[in-house]
Amino acid sequence: MRIGFIGLGIMGRPMAKNLIKAGHQLVVIDRRPEVTEEFVALGAAVAATPAGVAAQSEVVVTMLPDSPQVRQVLLGPDGVIEAAPRALTVVDASSINPLAAREMAAALGRRGIAMLDAPVSGGQPMAIAGTLSFMVGGPQEVFDRVAPVLSAMGRSVVRVGGAGAGNIAKLANQAIVAVNIAVLAEALVLARKAGVDPAAVLTAIAGGLAGSNVMAAKGPMMLEHRFEPGFRLALHLKDLGNVMDAAHQVAAPMPLAAQAFEIMTGLKAHGYQAEDHSALLRWYEAAAGLCAAAEPTDPTPNTDPTLTMERP
Repeated sequence: MRIGFIGLGIMGRPMAKNLIKAGHQLVVIDRRPEVTEEFVALGAAVAATPAGVAAQSEVVVTMLPDSPQVRQVLLGPDGVIEAAPRALTVVDASSINPLAAREMAAALGRRGIAMLDAPVSGGQPMAIAGTLSFMVGGPQEVFDRVAPVLSAMGRSVVRVGGAGAGNIAKLANQAIVAVNIAVLAEALVLARKAGVDPAAVLTAIAGGLAGSNVMAAKGPMMLEHRFEPGFRLALHLKDLGNVMDAAHQVAAPMPLAAQAFEIMTGLKAHGYQAEDHSALLRWYEAAAGLCAAAEPTDPTPNTDPTLTMERP
């Protein structure tokens, strides 16, 4: 299948490579020459605009930071909507506001373009391994047609409901993950303050009810103070902002997610936004008086060009 891919960042890059490995023909766009050269060497074609990507594709996959970037790529000047063939299907794998996903799906639908919102869970390691979890919203017949494409990038591909439902599921996922990481950090700090080896505590409880994928993935990072991003704190903070917006719209109280949001906001204020979300541990250690504030791994603002897509 001829697939366009827009958003070759931390997540999108390995996802696109897995599509090539599965035998699909790719059309890509990126403002960084080294990235486009890498994909040309793998057999991909390059377009100059999102509209150019769409004109050469049956399916366009987007993997972008947030709603404004997705809206620009799909509906803006030189966007997918301007040059798309009527048979086109858009799959937005970004994590965005569900209302925005519904609005964009409706706008594309008026031009005869089908859209699925299909955010993912699993982070960079699972993107590389091709074992992501896709949470999909959109029409059943469109899902059935595109599911094999998603299966080339993920191990779990589940349709949750209509337009926007995939992003509701992703927001639920992000709330659960944030609270799990936070309470894992609390537990490690408790062990240290009580004079017990935190690594031994994790080993002891991993096989019980407290064991989780979060503990398996983030526990070793916390024990070793390795906060290089698999999923940047800034992006999780963005997702929690969408969680709170959606929760307020439907009057769903989420006090635990709100607390995680505030802790991440504090870490961002101190320059830790580019670190992995397991850096939540830093907040608890500082609050417990276990360490002085450490220098951020990357103290620069969250303007990583790999997380954005700009027209050349």
